[in-house]
Amino acid sequence: MKRLSLQSVSAGRPVPSYFRRLARSGSVINLLYMPALLLFAIFIFYPFLKGIQISFTNWDGYNQHYKWIGIDNYKRMLQDPDIKTVIKNTFIYGLGSTIFQNVIGLLYALFLNMSIRIRGVVRTIIYLPVIISALIMGYIWYFFFQYEGGAINDILLLFQDRPSNLLGDPNVNVWIITFVNTYQYLGIAMVLFLAGLQSIPQDYYEAATIDGAGPLSRFFHVTWPLLAPSFTVSMVLNLIGGLKLFDVVAAMTNSGPGYASASLSTLMYQLYFGREDAGYASTIGILMFIIISVVSIAALILLRRREVSA
Repeated sequence: MKRLSLQSVSAGRPVPSYFRRLARSGSVINLLYMPALLLFAIFIFYPFLKGIQISFTNWDGYNQHYKWIGIDNYKRMLQDPDIKTVIKNTFIYGLGSTIFQNVIGLLYALFLNMSIRIRGVVRTIIYLPVIISALIMGYIWYFFFQYEGGAINDILLLFQDRPSNLLGDPNVNVWIITFVNTYQYLGIAMVLFLAGLQSIPQDYYEAATIDGAGPLSRFFHVTWPLLAPSFTVSMVLNLIGGLKLFDVVAAMTNSGPGYASASLSTLMYQLYFGREDAGYASTIGILMFIIISVVSIAALILLRRREVSA
């Protein structure tokens, strides 16, 4: 099929050399990025800069008048007795969920990579929680663990005299929330690992078997190194999701008792809407941004090195 020339498109009139060079260089394609960049600037970049500005004020989130207080909010954050607990919880949610999701997701992927009849059904059941709202998932599990009438306590009452306040125990509720977050999103890790397993050529396994490699040897010397790209994506995605966890915490404990199960996300929410302290809430938001950026970028760099070595 004959291609249309620039002159034919312009109804017989010669196209200026500037537009001809622009079309040939492909720069016109770059103009298609502009709507996305504009939306990013309006809804992401500008609010981020505005949040930095608000962190240096005493704004309550509603009043049109506020005062510039410098770095007082940052000094207050360093002296806040609850901030250490909140940061610890945030890392438990992030690292704990990531480890459990990847370990269990890999085991499921190895199982589903085998030739079994119900593979499609099992894969759907495992991935199904991912499509449910995290807030709804939190409320579903809340009714399992609640103090009065909870399904777990109904079982425990068969072996003890009184129910256990599982969601009110600071030593337990953080791990329950980590379990719920793991349960909901391990399907993502499973799908990523399953895609990686199915992309590994069978020739490698056949060659390893001929060389006398057993199942464990084939896994550690063939499967695991070639799963490095899938492992990197799964680790970084789950790590970011866990560090910014909000919905499950809000639904199951509302950060309680006190701030014993709070994450940085829920603390920021309560400071803004509960205590009308938008300036300090913005400071917590900046801290959360720094933590997530540093941890995720460091993890990405380290895991990328493993990909190269593999």
